[in-house]
Amino acid sequence: MKRAHKLIILAGVVLVLFYFMKDAFFNEENYTKPLLKEREDKDLSFRGQANSPLSDDERRNFKNLIYYEPNLDYRIRAEVEQLVKQDTLLMPLTNGSYEPYLRYALAKFEVQGGPQQLTLYKKLSEKKDQLFVPFTDKTNGFETYGGGRYMDVPFEEGAKTVVLDFNRAYSPFCAYNPEYVCPVPPKDNFLSIAIPAGEKTYEKPE
Repeated sequence: MKRAHKLIILAGVVLVLFYFMKDAFFNEENYTKPLLKEREDKDLSFRGQANSPLSDDERRNFKNLIYYEPNLDYRIRAEVEQLVKQDTLLMPLTNGSYEPYLRYALAKFEVQGGPQQLTLYKKLSEKKDQLFVPFTDKTNGFETYGGGRYMDVPFEEGAKTVVLDFNRAYSPFCAYNPEYVCPVPPKDNFLSIAIPAGEKTYEKPE
């Protein structure tokens, strides 16, 4: 009995240490470094010819995209609420056509002291373990692209929560070049607040 009691105490200590170590590992520095590296890599891709939405002249003069400073307050764990009916939405595109997406679930969360929600979509033509979240907020047309921004959200089937990382919100390619065709964020994904996180408006070099 004494041995079993000691094992229980030891297990408790290990569990407490695990939580402390987990919090120490996921600190601001360990979060920010990979995020900044992603941004650097995106700048490199915009300078390259293969994957850049910019014209040749713009690529040659391109320096970098502009972002808000990383802020962990906008990395939010949201509750996933399954929809009673996962119907297909023909999401409008900027050229007037449509693309089918599955209305997968709702993400409910709190930010800036108030409740918000976003619809999580799944592109029917993709098999990636991620969901697509096009959204608009009160920064659009001022500090961010007027047509809204996107998030790609990693997701495992059956998960009860999902991480919405607005620091990784990005502008669609049509924000840089009108020749690209992009999904238009649905009305139900309008946030009634400003989200000062992620990518800002692209300013073309003069």
